[in-house]
Amino acid sequence: MNQLTEAHLEALREIVGAEHVATSRTDLLSHSFDATQRQFMPNVVVHPHTTEEVAAIVQLAACHCLPILPRGAGSGFTGGALPVRGGIVLVLTRMNRILEIDSDNLIAVVEPGVVTARLQEAVERVGLFYPPDPASKEFSTLGGNVAECAGGPRCVKYGVTRDYVLGLTVVTPDGAIIHTGGRTIKNVVGYDLTRLFVGSEGTLGIVTKIILRLLPKPASKRTMLATFADIDGAAEAVSTIIRGKIIPTTLEFMDASAIKCVRGLPGIDLPENCQALLIIEVDGEAAQLTPQLNRIVELIQPLGLLQASIARDADEAEALWRVRRSVSPSLRKLGPNKFNEDIVVPRARVPEMIRALDDISSRLDLPIINFGHAGDGNIHVNVMVDLREPGMEARVQEALADIFRTTIALGGSVSGEHGIGLAKQPYIAFELDSPTLAVMRSIKAALDPQGIMNPGKIFPEKVDTTHPATESVSL
Repeated sequence: MNQLTEAHLEALREIVGAEHVATSRTDLLSHSFDATQRQFMPNVVVHPHTTEEVAAIVQLAACHCLPILPRGAGSGFTGGALPVRGGIVLVLTRMNRILEIDSDNLIAVVEPGVVTARLQEAVERVGLFYPPDPASKEFSTLGGNVAECAGGPRCVKYGVTRDYVLGLTVVTPDGAIIHTGGRTIKNVVGYDLTRLFVGSEGTLGIVTKIILRLLPKPASKRTMLATFADIDGAAEAVSTIIRGKIIPTTLEFMDASAIKCVRGLPGIDLPENCQALLIIEVDGEAAQLTPQLNRIVELIQPLGLLQASIARDADEAEALWRVRRSVSPSLRKLGPNKFNEDIVVPRARVPEMIRALDDISSRLDLPIINFGHAGDGNIHVNVMVDLREPGMEARVQEALADIFRTTIALGGSVSGEHGIGLAKQPYIAFELDSPTLAVMRSIKAALDPQGIMNPGKIFPEKVDTTHPATESVSL
């Protein structure tokens, strides 16, 4: 790939205006990192406002073989928005309009820079509902959600981002503007390019418009916190609830390691023998919710249930959620460096995975804190360390390799929400065999033969399955 020149910069200024082309050290630094805290400096930061401007910029990059990558809020956990080859960072936050909310056909048309929570608020004002709710929804953008196929606590009932994307406008790596899908639920004309681009981490093109499916807003919701004597009971409770023909909106869990972190914090009162807990939320018609929660208590009572607390109003519900939301801040006391993984296993195998994580933690003497989405088996594994300690990096690498190998052995995946980016590149071959990887690489080569679109992501140049490396988050 080529280096950016002053002539290229001048061409960019002509496309978007000089005020939207940034080359100061401050601007470059602020777009050189994401939540991984790794850092790669871009050569220029450009803020386009229209699809046509994006296309013109990509055509310039393609003509001169310049690396280019799209960026939203930069909140990803795997380095997907890092300019590892330098080049042009295309920040899409100026493209932040909700173009349409169609209440008759239950769709929204948005630009990629719309913040997820702002769309949710806008559609709820007209009685509609956009379910995907990543933890970063207050600042992450819908373009980033599409790039990573974001999830969230409500996935157990409502699914992930790809289940709501009906169509896209995409600028391909040669600068062409294409349209995938459309405004209808049914559409089987040609290949399903929409699903190809969702979750592609900006490596196949740049999304500039998104058509989203909406739902009617649920009339009401109720929240319950259930504590258990062990993780097996909590995991069996999840399967028992679903077998009982109740699909909660959320089924969040914390294991003993996470409970230990929050026990004793102000406003958090958990039974002394509590070794696992579930936060269960149901939604629908108000009259149905209390009977549903009472039925859930009946179903899980024999499974080591210690206590079931049902919130009577929004304030009490928020107090129950405070238990779960206190985990991440509490991790700071365990170590300055966090290795944040998002493995997923079949939900019935969560206890096996938790026991394996406990064994790895004990064997390598590393704090490992686990919580996540029990309804879909998505476990957020947090390895908390101080990398300044001698030999710590090697111990962490060994732990992560063991975690991912165990995940695959249990029929799971190394990433349920965060994507591959840079951080999980060394592990991709744990899960995908050579023929499968070859097909994926061929798709990338077909759409991006010069390799300019978000280069260096997903596919490692060399896969080392013996001592893979990853990156930490410094707290």
